[in-house]
Amino acid sequence: METPRGHPDAIVRPTRAQHVLDVDRRAPGDALAPYVDYHWYVGWRVGEPYRQQVVPQPRIHVAAEQGRLLVHGISREPFVRTLTGTGHVLGASFRPGWFRCLLRSSVAALADRVVPAGDVLGVDDRAAAEEILGTDDVSVMVAAMERYLLAARPVPDPVADEVAALVAWAEGQHDLTRAEDLAAHAGVSLRSLQRVFSDYLGIGPKWVIARYRLLDAAAAAHGGDPVDWAALAASLGFTDQAHLTRAFTAVVGTPPATYRREL
Repeated sequence: METPRGHPDAIVRPTRAQHVLDVDRRAPGDALAPYVDYHWYVGWRVGEPYRQQVVPQPRIHVAAEQGRLLVHGISREPFVRTLTGTGHVLGASFRPGWFRCLLRSSVAALADRVVPAGDVLGVDDRAAAEEILGTDDVSVMVAAMERYLLAARPVPDPVADEVAALVAWAEGQHDLTRAEDLAAHAGVSLRSLQRVFSDYLGIGPKWVIARYRLLDAAAAAHGGDPVDWAALAASLGFTDQAHLTRAFTAVVGTPPATYRREL
Protein backbone atom coordinates (compact mmCIF):
# COMPACT_ATOMS: atom_id res chain seq x y z
CA MET A 1 0.00 0.00 0.00
CA GLU A 2 1.30 3.44 -0.89
CA THR A 3 2.48 5.58 2.04
CA PRO A 4 0.16 8.58 2.52
CA ARG A 5 1.83 11.91 1.72
CA GLY A 6 -0.49 14.26 3.54
CA HIS A 7 0.02 17.83 2.36
CA PRO A 8 3.77 18.44 2.73
CA ASP A 9 3.48 22.13 1.83
CA ALA A 10 1.41 22.68 4.98
CA ILE A 11 4.62 22.27 7.01
CA VAL A 12 6.20 25.70 7.43
CA ARG A 13 9.97 25.71 6.75
CA PRO A 14 10.03 21.99 5.93
CA THR A 15 13.78 21.82 5.28
CA ARG A 16 14.54 22.88 8.84
CA ALA A 17 11.84 20.60 10.21
CA GLN A 18 13.23 17.48 8.53
CA HIS A 19 16.47 17.88 10.50
CA VAL A 20 14.62 18.06 13.81
CA LEU A 21 11.44 15.99 13.49
CA ASP A 22 10.88 12.31 12.83
CA VAL A 23 7.73 12.18 10.71
CA ASP A 24 5.80 9.10 9.65
CA ARG A 25 2.41 8.56 8.01
CA ARG A 26 0.41 5.34 7.98
CA ALA A 27 -2.66 4.34 6.00
CA PRO A 28 -5.74 3.46 8.07
CA GLY A 29 -7.13 -0.04 8.34
CA ASP A 30 -10.00 -1.09 6.10
CA ALA A 31 -12.68 -0.38 8.70
CA LEU A 32 -11.58 3.26 9.08
CA ALA A 33 -10.47 3.93 5.50
CA PRO A 34 -13.72 5.71 4.56
CA TYR A 35 -13.29 8.11 7.48
CA VAL A 36 -9.57 8.60 8.12
CA ASP A 37 -7.24 9.80 5.38
CA TYR A 38 -4.06 8.80 7.24
CA HIS A 39 -2.43 8.53 10.64
CA TRP A 40 0.52 10.81 11.28
CA TYR A 41 3.36 10.51 13.75
CA VAL A 42 5.80 13.22 14.85
CA GLY A 43 8.66 12.44 17.21
CA TRP A 44 11.36 14.77 18.48
CA ARG A 45 14.42 15.01 20.69
CA VAL A 46 15.63 18.58 21.10
CA GLY A 47 18.12 20.28 23.38
CA GLU A 48 16.52 23.69 23.03
CA PRO A 49 12.82 24.56 22.60
CA TYR A 50 11.86 24.13 18.95
CA ARG A 51 8.96 26.04 17.40
CA GLN A 52 7.12 24.37 14.53
CA GLN A 53 4.25 25.86 12.58
CA VAL A 54 1.76 24.08 10.32
CA VAL A 55 -0.78 25.71 7.99
CA PRO A 56 -4.23 24.40 9.04
CA GLN A 57 -6.18 22.56 6.35
CA PRO A 58 -9.92 21.88 6.02
CA ARG A 59 -9.81 18.66 8.01
CA ILE A 60 -10.30 17.62 11.62
CA HIS A 61 -7.59 15.75 13.52
CA VAL A 62 -7.67 13.57 16.63
CA ALA A 63 -4.25 13.62 18.29
CA ALA A 64 -2.75 11.95 21.36
CA GLU A 65 -1.02 14.63 23.40
CA GLN A 66 -0.94 15.93 26.97
CA GLY A 67 -2.37 12.66 28.27
CA ARG A 68 -5.57 12.83 26.19
CA LEU A 69 -6.90 12.27 22.70
CA LEU A 70 -7.71 15.80 21.58
CA VAL A 71 -10.07 16.72 18.75
CA HIS A 72 -8.69 19.64 16.77
CA GLY A 73 -11.46 21.45 14.94
CA ILE A 74 -10.55 23.44 11.85
CA SER A 75 -8.67 26.53 12.96
CA ARG A 76 -8.62 29.91 11.26
CA GLU A 77 -5.51 30.81 13.24
CA PRO A 78 -1.94 29.63 12.57
CA PHE A 79 -1.12 26.34 14.31
CA VAL A 80 2.15 26.51 16.27
CA ARG A 81 3.70 24.08 18.73
CA THR A 82 6.84 24.61 20.83
CA LEU A 83 8.52 21.25 21.39
CA THR A 84 10.87 20.56 24.29
CA GLY A 85 12.93 17.57 25.41
CA THR A 86 11.86 14.21 23.98
CA GLY A 87 8.37 13.24 22.97
CA HIS A 88 5.96 12.24 20.25
CA VAL A 89 2.44 12.81 19.00
CA LEU A 90 0.21 10.50 16.99
CA GLY A 91 -2.82 11.83 15.15
CA ALA A 92 -5.60 10.67 12.87
CA SER A 93 -6.29 13.03 9.98
CA PHE A 94 -9.92 12.71 8.94
CA ARG A 95 -11.11 13.06 5.39
CA PRO A 96 -12.86 16.44 5.01
CA GLY A 97 -16.41 16.11 6.31
CA TRP A 98 -16.06 12.60 7.71
CA PHE A 99 -15.50 13.35 11.39
CA ARG A 100 -19.20 14.16 11.50
CA CYS A 101 -19.81 10.43 11.05
CA LEU A 102 -18.38 9.88 14.53
CA LEU A 103 -19.87 13.00 16.07
CA ARG A 104 -23.33 12.39 14.54
CA SER A 105 -24.08 16.10 14.70
CA SER A 106 -22.82 19.34 13.20
CA VAL A 107 -19.08 19.94 13.61
CA ALA A 108 -19.61 23.72 13.51
CA ALA A 109 -19.21 23.91 17.30
CA LEU A 110 -15.68 22.45 16.98
CA ALA A 111 -14.34 25.26 14.76
CA ASP A 112 -11.33 27.00 16.33
CA ARG A 113 -11.49 24.64 19.32
CA VAL A 114 -9.48 21.78 20.78
CA VAL A 115 -11.50 19.45 23.03
CA PRO A 116 -10.92 16.00 24.59
CA ALA A 117 -12.36 13.29 22.37
CA GLY A 118 -14.23 11.72 25.27
CA ASP A 119 -16.15 14.95 25.81
CA VAL A 120 -17.65 14.91 22.32
CA LEU A 121 -17.68 11.22 21.35
CA GLY A 122 -18.88 9.76 24.65
CA VAL A 123 -16.01 7.23 24.83
CA ASP A 124 -13.32 7.81 27.46
CA ASP A 125 -10.04 8.56 25.67
CA ARG A 126 -7.57 8.41 28.56
CA ALA A 127 -6.58 4.73 28.26
CA ALA A 128 -6.00 5.03 24.52
CA ALA A 129 -3.92 8.16 25.00
CA GLU A 130 -1.85 6.48 27.71
CA GLU A 131 -1.14 3.50 25.44
CA ILE A 132 -0.18 5.73 22.50
CA LEU A 133 2.05 8.03 24.50
CA GLY A 134 3.61 5.19 26.48
CA THR A 135 5.19 3.33 23.55
CA ASP A 136 7.76 4.02 20.85
CA ASP A 137 6.18 1.58 18.40
CA VAL A 138 4.17 3.51 15.80
CA SER A 139 2.23 0.39 14.79
CA VAL A 140 1.07 -0.07 18.40
CA MET A 141 0.08 3.60 18.51
CA VAL A 142 -1.98 3.32 15.32
CA ALA A 143 -3.72 0.18 16.55
CA ALA A 144 -4.69 1.90 19.81
CA MET A 145 -5.99 4.96 17.94
CA GLU A 146 -8.05 2.80 15.60
CA ARG A 147 -9.57 0.78 18.43
CA TYR A 148 -10.66 4.01 20.08
CA LEU A 149 -12.14 5.51 16.93
CA LEU A 150 -14.01 2.32 16.08
CA ALA A 151 -15.39 2.24 19.62
CA ALA A 152 -17.12 5.53 18.77
CA ARG A 153 -19.09 3.52 16.15
CA PRO A 154 -18.79 5.74 13.06
CA VAL A 155 -21.75 5.61 10.69
CA PRO A 156 -21.21 6.17 6.92
CA ASP A 157 -22.82 9.30 5.51
CA PRO A 158 -23.12 9.89 1.73
CA VAL A 159 -23.15 13.65 2.25
CA ALA A 160 -19.71 13.43 3.88
CA ASP A 161 -18.44 11.75 0.72
CA GLU A 162 -19.89 14.57 -1.39
CA VAL A 163 -18.23 17.18 0.82
CA ALA A 164 -14.87 15.38 0.62
CA ALA A 165 -15.16 15.26 -3.18
CA LEU A 166 -15.92 19.00 -3.36
CA VAL A 167 -12.97 19.84 -1.12
CA ALA A 168 -10.70 17.66 -3.27
CA TRP A 169 -11.97 19.40 -6.40
CA ALA A 170 -11.32 22.82 -4.86
CA GLU A 171 -7.79 21.73 -3.96
CA GLY A 172 -7.03 20.58 -7.50
CA GLN A 173 -8.51 23.56 -9.36
CA HIS A 174 -5.63 26.00 -8.92
CA ASP A 175 -7.50 28.80 -10.69
CA LEU A 176 -10.60 28.41 -8.51
CA THR A 177 -10.99 31.51 -6.34
CA ARG A 178 -14.73 32.05 -5.84
CA ALA A 179 -17.10 30.09 -3.63
CA GLU A 180 -19.85 30.80 -6.16
CA ASP A 181 -17.95 28.74 -8.73
CA LEU A 182 -17.61 25.83 -6.32
CA ALA A 183 -21.36 26.01 -5.65
CA ALA A 184 -22.02 25.98 -9.40
CA HIS A 185 -19.81 22.90 -9.75
CA ALA A 186 -21.78 21.25 -6.94
CA GLY A 187 -25.08 22.20 -8.59
CA VAL A 188 -26.40 24.00 -5.50
CA SER A 189 -26.86 27.57 -4.36
CA LEU A 190 -24.05 29.31 -2.53
CA ARG A 191 -26.21 29.48 0.58
CA SER A 192 -26.81 25.71 0.48
CA LEU A 193 -23.10 25.04 0.02
CA GLN A 194 -22.23 27.31 2.94
CA ARG A 195 -24.73 25.49 5.13
CA VAL A 196 -23.39 22.02 4.24
CA PHE A 197 -19.76 23.07 4.70
CA SER A 198 -20.54 24.57 8.09
CA ASP A 199 -22.34 21.38 9.12
CA TYR A 200 -19.68 18.94 7.91
CA LEU A 201 -16.44 20.95 8.07
CA GLY A 202 -17.10 23.75 10.53
CA ILE A 203 -15.84 26.30 8.01
CA GLY A 204 -17.18 27.96 4.87
CA PRO A 205 -16.27 27.24 1.23
CA LYS A 206 -14.63 30.66 0.80
CA TRP A 207 -12.09 29.80 3.52
CA VAL A 208 -11.44 26.36 2.01
CA ILE A 209 -10.67 27.81 -1.42
CA ALA A 210 -8.49 30.61 -0.03
CA ARG A 211 -6.54 28.15 2.10
CA TYR A 212 -5.72 25.91 -0.84
CA ARG A 213 -4.58 28.89 -2.91
CA LEU A 214 -2.22 29.84 -0.07
CA LEU A 215 -0.93 26.27 0.01
CA ASP A 216 -0.35 26.59 -3.74
CA ALA A 217 1.77 29.66 -3.01
CA ALA A 218 3.64 27.74 -0.31
CA ALA A 219 4.32 24.94 -2.81
CA ALA A 220 5.84 27.50 -5.19
CA ALA A 221 8.01 28.86 -2.38
CA HIS A 222 9.16 25.34 -1.48
CA GLY A 223 10.00 24.46 -5.09
CA GLY A 224 13.35 24.88 -6.78
CA ASP A 225 12.28 27.15 -9.64
CA PRO A 226 12.37 30.96 -9.58
CA VAL A 227 9.00 32.49 -8.67
CA ASP A 228 7.36 35.46 -10.36
CA TRP A 229 5.18 36.45 -7.43
CA ALA A 230 3.08 38.92 -9.37
CA ALA A 231 2.28 36.32 -12.03
CA LEU A 232 1.60 33.68 -9.39
CA ALA A 233 -0.74 36.02 -7.52
CA ALA A 234 -2.71 36.62 -10.72
CA SER A 235 -2.91 32.89 -11.55
CA LEU A 236 -4.18 32.10 -8.04
CA GLY A 237 -6.91 34.74 -8.23
CA PHE A 238 -5.41 37.40 -5.95
CA THR A 239 -6.07 40.97 -7.05
CA ASP A 240 -2.34 41.72 -7.09
CA GLN A 241 0.95 40.70 -5.49
CA ALA A 242 0.24 42.87 -2.44
CA HIS A 243 -2.99 40.94 -1.85
CA LEU A 244 -1.11 37.61 -1.95
CA THR A 245 1.57 39.02 0.35
CA ARG A 246 -0.97 40.12 2.95
CA ALA A 247 -2.83 36.80 2.90
CA PHE A 248 0.35 34.71 3.03
CA THR A 249 1.84 36.80 5.83
CA ALA A 250 -1.35 36.52 7.89
CA VAL A 251 -1.12 32.72 7.81
CA VAL A 252 2.62 31.99 7.68
CA GLY A 253 3.92 35.10 9.44
CA THR A 254 6.34 36.10 6.67
CA PRO A 255 5.83 37.59 3.17
CA PRO A 256 6.20 34.87 0.51
CA ALA A 257 9.31 36.33 -1.14
CA THR A 258 11.02 36.69 2.23
CA TYR A 259 9.90 33.20 3.23
CA ARG A 260 11.46 31.73 0.09
CA ARG A 261 14.74 33.56 0.65
CA GLU A 262 14.87 32.22 4.22
CA LEU A 263 14.42 28.67 2.93
